[in-house]
Amino acid sequence: MKFKDFVKEKMILIVGILLAISSIEILLLAYKVGILVRLYCALIVIFVVVLAILVEYKRKKDYYDELIKNMEDLREKYLISEIIKTPNFIEGKILKEILQDTGKSMLENVNYYKNIQEDYKEYIELWIHEVKIPIAASKLMIQNNKNQITKSIDEELDKVENYTEQALFYARSNTVEKDYIINKTNLKEIVNGAILKNKTTLLNEKVSIELTNLKSEEVYTDSKWAVFIINQIIQNAIKYSKKEDKKIEISSKEKNEKVILYIKDNGIGIKKGEIIRVFEKGFTGENGRTIGQKSTGIGLYLCKKLCDKLGLGIELNSEKGEGTEVRIIFPKNSYTNF
Repeated sequence: MKFKDFVKEKMILIVGILLAISSIEILLLAYKVGILVRLYCALIVIFVVVLAILVEYKRKKDYYDELIKNMEDLREKYLISEIIKTPNFIEGKILKEILQDTGKSMLENVNYYKNIQEDYKEYIELWIHEVKIPIAASKLMIQNNKNQITKSIDEELDKVENYTEQALFYARSNTVEKDYIINKTNLKEIVNGAILKNKTTLLNEKVSIELTNLKSEEVYTDSKWAVFIINQIIQNAIKYSKKEDKKIEISSKEKNEKVILYIKDNGIGIKKGEIIRVFEKGFTGENGRTIGQKSTGIGLYLCKKLCDKLGLGIELNSEKGEGTEVRIIFPKNSYTNF
C-alpha cells in the first residue's frame, strides 16, 4: 500500500478538515481572538488529524502487506482466509468475512463437481469391466471356431480391448495414488507381460521382438500400471512400423540408483519439430494424420502422466525415417523419484 494512494482516499476528509479550520479561524477573528490562540487551534486540529491518518495508514499497511505476502507464499490460495489474522479495523473484518464465505462457497462447489466426476468415473470403470465380459466370451468362441473370418474378428476385438483398457486407465489417471501399490518388481516380468498382451498383433503384423541385454533387475513400481505404459509404447511401435523388416528392440541398463528401459523400433520415426510435443494431450502429428488415421494422441500423453504419478522418468528420441527410442527410468529403491 502506497502512502500517496492512501492520502488520495482520505482527500475528502482532508478537504473537510481544512474547511472546518477556515471556518473556525473566521469565527475566532470575528471575536477578535489573538493570533497565537487562532494559530494554536489550527495547529492542534491539524496535528490530531495527521496523527490519526498516520496511525491508520500504519495499521492498514501492516495488515495488507502481510495479506499479500501470505498470498504469494500460499500454494492453495483459496485457504488465505484461514491463515490471516482478524484485523482491528472494520474494513479488514468485513474483508475477512467475505473471504471466508467465498472460500466456503468455493469448496462446496468444488466438492459438488468432484462428486459428479467421481460418480462418472465409477460408472466408466463399471461399464469397462462389463464390456470385458462379452469381449472375453467372443474370444473364447473364436478360439473354438478358427477360420480366416474369425481371425479378422479377433484382431478387431484386440483393438477394442486395448481401447477399453486405455479408457479405464485414463479414467483412473487423476487418482493413481488410490489404485497403485509400489513394490519391488522384476523388470523382465513387466516387459514380458506387455509383450504377451500384444502377442497376436505382433504375429499378424510380423513384427519381431529382440530382448537384448534385458536383465531381471528389481525395480520399484506398480507392475499393473508399468505393464500398461510399456504396452502403449509397443502398440505405437507396431502402428508406426515400416512395411518390411519390422523390429522392436528392448534392453535395459543399470545406472547409479536407477534402471533405464530402452524400447527402440525401426519404424517411420517422428519429425524433429514434433518430438517436443509427443507427450501433449491429443497431439497426433504428421504420422497420426497420414499413416495412423485413427490416432487419438492419448497413448503417449497417458504414459507421461502415469510416469509422473508413479515417480518414473520417460524420454523419447526419434529421427524421421530411422525409428524411435523411448526410455523409461525406474528407481532401484522406494525413495528415488525422477
